[in-house]
Amino acid sequence: MEFRVEATRRVIDTSRSVKVVAKELSIKPNTLVSWVRNERRRIEAAKASNSELLTPSELTELIKLRKQVGEQERDLAFLRKVAAYFVVNPPKQKNLH
Repeated sequence: MEFRVEATRRVIDTSRSVKVVAKELSIKPNTLVSWVRNERRRIEAAKASNSELLTPSELTELIKLRKQVGEQERDLAFLRKVAAYFVVNPPKQKNLH
């Protein structure tokens, strides 16, 4: 994800063309156009709300943490289902005597 942010910043901060930066980074120009558009929207949204813009590394960390939270939420949902199953269908006890 940091690569994506850095690529967009090369276009936005240096005013170099998408085509040139895409060629340097060996990515499709259409992909970079989409990334730049999204980054510009993010910048405008931050300006509109008088928020500070995240640095590329902070943005990368935020995206990583959001992904991790999503995975943990899915894990918890699964564990809730497993717990509910075992409440309804308790394991059979082996007779130890």
